[in-house]
Amino acid sequence: MAGNIITTKLQDDLKTSMKAKDKLRVSTLRMLINEMKNAQLEEREELPEAKEIAIITSYAKKRRESIKSYEQGGRDDLAESERQELEIVMDYLPEQMSEDEIRAEIVKTVAGTGANGPKDMGMVMGPLMAKFKGRADGGTVKMITMEILRGGKG
Repeated sequence: MAGNIITTKLQDDLKTSMKAKDKLRVSTLRMLINEMKNAQLEEREELPEAKEIAIITSYAKKRRESIKSYEQGGRDDLAESERQELEIVMDYLPEQMSEDEIRAEIVKTVAGTGANGPKDMGMVMGPLMAKFKGRADGGTVKMITMEILRGGKG
């Protein structure tokens, strides 16, 4: 079984978490495994690792959005629960790039594409998101890119 590397790890970790009676980890892993199974049913074949990472990245993004919503609604208890779940999810993604690494790569890409203002955002974001796949939050990349395109390069 060449594919499903991450799914296999999720299933192994689920068994370990069940034995340890770690309820939050068990429920989070079950949700991730379910997401993987649904995607595999849609694709009708084993998922390549890149697709597994994309699914986990999407799941992490949903957790971040929930945290933001709960914080805005004054529900710090629910936001904290989502933060703990996000922490578990992040264990299954490639190591995340630091803001400095993201910024350096954006500066390089902006220079390479000849982009010279916010109107060129689309020209830059495509190549950037391909480079950062699973290693950087899209919102952070967008924010830094816009800042750089507006002239705040440092």
